[in-house]
Amino acid sequence: MSTRSRTGLCRLAWLALLAASAAGASPQTESPHPATLAQAFAAAWARQPEALAGASQREAAQQQRRAAERWTVEPPSLELTLRTDRKLGRYEKGQREQELGIAVPLWLPGERQRSQELATAELAAVDSRAAAAAWRLAGSLREAWWGLQRARQNEALAQAREQGAAALARDVQRRVAAGELARSDGHQAEGLLAAARAETALARADAAQAALALRALGVTAQPDMLPEPAPDERAGDTEPDAAHPALRELEDRRLLAERGKALASTQGRANPELTLSTNRERGAFGEDYGRSLSLGLKFPFGNDAGQRAKVAGASAAAIEAEAQLMLERQRLAAELAGARARLNAAELALGAARHRAALAEETRGFIEKSFRLGESDLPTRLRVELEAFEAQRQQALAQLARHQAVSSLRQALGLLPQ
Repeated sequence: MSTRSRTGLCRLAWLALLAASAAGASPQTESPHPATLAQAFAAAWARQPEALAGASQREAAQQQRRAAERWTVEPPSLELTLRTDRKLGRYEKGQREQELGIAVPLWLPGERQRSQELATAELAAVDSRAAAAAWRLAGSLREAWWGLQRARQNEALAQAREQGAAALARDVQRRVAAGELARSDGHQAEGLLAAARAETALARADAAQAALALRALGVTAQPDMLPEPAPDERAGDTEPDAAHPALRELEDRRLLAERGKALASTQGRANPELTLSTNRERGAFGEDYGRSLSLGLKFPFGNDAGQRAKVAGASAAAIEAEAQLMLERQRLAAELAGARARLNAAELALGAARHRAALAEETRGFIEKSFRLGESDLPTRLRVELEAFEAQRQQALAQLARHQAVSSLRQALGLLPQ
């Protein structure tokens, strides 16, 4: 290739690079009403089974607690008995007996108090299960949210490169037709355009897949780039807070199992029953009715095997919840330390990227001025422009990485999107 051809190709590549830089710097078209991460979380949480059934589950737990506050295990029952010697429509002697009574099931010693404690623990467990489900949803939403932001940024960059490659290919083909460049230069430009188109197609597919992942969580609005605020935390904390939704859920589950074990230990037999009845009877026609009053107390026999099974089951549930709580606390501590380390690294990387972008922009100004004065050649100008464009790209990716690191730290701390 002649020197003139190489110089013309460098000039066209430089022009294409400037076009790509301008396209990369132009803002993307946003939807009229972009959604913040907090709004997206509210929309996604409203579709979750835990949110839809939460009110009913809480009402059930409250009714269970009201039942445990009654003075009797079950509501009293009314008994009515009528006896007579009448057969086939005829009385033999006129014998009749009428009995009316009421039966009241009684609490076993300590059963009422422990039933109330179990109902209170169940009510707390309902709330903590919902909070933990919301926290897990927030983690999935944050991952999909920032994954889509990263995919959109990569798609915008690929489109900018494709536009620059298309502009270069058009100029090269025009010069090839004019005889200023060789046909091999045109083939190289077309190959560069084909590679850029392939990169754009892959980036567009990744963005579409990321958008579908976010849509599957119930978010249909255009995501906003508004970052989450940095959490206000103590720098020396190395353990997750006890109020963390995941720890609260396991702690309430453990407490619920212990309350169930305590209740099962008091239920060694069926509940006793107090009966009070009145009786009215006569032996034959013409006799006066006699009246009597009866007071009875029924004590069922014990059920040792059934009680031991209940106590063993509750003990196993308590041990399992305690072990899960310990493991989850360790896992969350490691996740918290990793999130802090990623945020520190992201802030350092962002500072370095900003410094590099500032230096590259200043160098570009120097070279642009010297190029106008004829002190710099075109390849040097092209290389400096490429470095400035890459520095701006790295700064944008570093800024996005910091936003994601802040969001991950909030997730590790158990905070919902805001």
